[in-house]
Amino acid sequence: MKYKILISAVLATALSLNAFSIADMPSVAKRVGPDISSNAVYSYNASVKDATQAVVNISTQKKIRNQITNNPMFNDPFFQQFFGDLYNQIPKDRVERALGSGVIISPDGYIVTNNHVIDGADKITVTLPGSTQEYSATLVGADPDGDLAVIRINKQGLPFIKFSNSSDLLVGDVVFAIGNPFGVGETVTQGIVSALNKNGMGINNYENFIQTDASINPGNSGGALIDSRGALVGINTAIISRTGGNHGIGFAIPSNMVKSVVTQLVKNGKIERGFLGVGIQDVSNDLRGTYAGKQGAVVISLEKDSPAKKAGLMVWDLITEVDGKKINDAAELKNIIGSLHPNQKITLKYIRDKKEHTATITLAERKNNSKNEVSVPKDNMQGQLSGLKVETLTPQIRQKYKIPNDINGVIVSSVAENSAAEDAGFMQGDIISQIEDITIKSTADFTNALNKYKGKTKRILVYGSNGIKTIVTK
Repeated sequence: MKYKILISAVLATALSLNAFSIADMPSVAKRVGPDISSNAVYSYNASVKDATQAVVNISTQKKIRNQITNNPMFNDPFFQQFFGDLYNQIPKDRVERALGSGVIISPDGYIVTNNHVIDGADKITVTLPGSTQEYSATLVGADPDGDLAVIRINKQGLPFIKFSNSSDLLVGDVVFAIGNPFGVGETVTQGIVSALNKNGMGINNYENFIQTDASINPGNSGGALIDSRGALVGINTAIISRTGGNHGIGFAIPSNMVKSVVTQLVKNGKIERGFLGVGIQDVSNDLRGTYAGKQGAVVISLEKDSPAKKAGLMVWDLITEVDGKKINDAAELKNIIGSLHPNQKITLKYIRDKKEHTATITLAERKNNSKNEVSVPKDNMQGQLSGLKVETLTPQIRQKYKIPNDINGVIVSSVAENSAAEDAGFMQGDIISQIEDITIKSTADFTNALNKYKGKTKRILVYGSNGIKTIVTK
């Protein structure tokens, strides 16, 4: 019997191999390489020569104050005399220095860099390529949410870089990263565009990164990512690394986004972004059936008196289009709204109860550090509510668990072990804030919602220790 089984297995393998084939490329007809007889070599020097002259080194100084030594009592002569040598051993204020890169974008001294390169700096110094002369720079404006900033030096006739249309980029395009890695001076590295429209990295509030394997190291931040023509396609911003060195996963802010932000910063000194007033998340697997497989951004919260609230949007609406542009996920909606201006009118399409609706909305001005317009993690769990106990969210509970005032609902006081509620993903300390169309502000709201949707599939919005999650259950 063993032999029969073995023979059957061999025959099955042979049959499967007969059905499998490898697709081959045609044979190479001719190999083309450098003309050795003419002593010529391939070079990208012409591509990078002009661009390298427009990438500068930036050094910053930030004074870090010691809170102890800055206490008035500490400077009292009696205090100093009483503590003697101990006073002299206490560390005083120190100066923190950092290095980065920047890109000259106009002949009259405007330079774009990352906000994190110059953030909080008391002094910004710029060194031009091939020179040791230092120029003091002033801050024109900064955009912390997009991690961009514009500085300026007092010098005319500077070489500057031209912008490429980053929408024309394709995966596989050759690119070069220019910057000042580890403070060693001007450096060029080469790679390709590895991916486009990368978001959800948690690096910036607004993310639409170009991913590249061109080496980007500490000090490259704020430098240029250019194409084979020498045109700017992005500003190098970050890497993913476990060691701090390059692992071939670098990210750059696309030139189109840079151009939009820089134009506003030079003109107004600040960024004014449109504000819709919604909390959003991607369509999780649990919710796909609700929206017939369509993509978009799911509304999970609405700010009071926001443009979205005034236009009649509701929690669980799926936003699918803005001004005719299809929305694939929460990050895309966030970036589009963030690129628009306050008081700008938009036409928004959304799905509610599997029917498409249209709304005309006038955007407001986005508030800094708004917590209502953020992408949230997906949660694909299902289950029942048995084994779950909730209680009213009192001021004492808020204070004890440091729950922000803008989060309302009932708090999960306990979840029974091996219960359906535990299997569904509920945890002690979770805050249930919405069940379908009912906003939960008390245990009475919670009970009413369960009664209304008893035996029906319902979406439950939950604030947990790891962010916001949507649990679909009966």
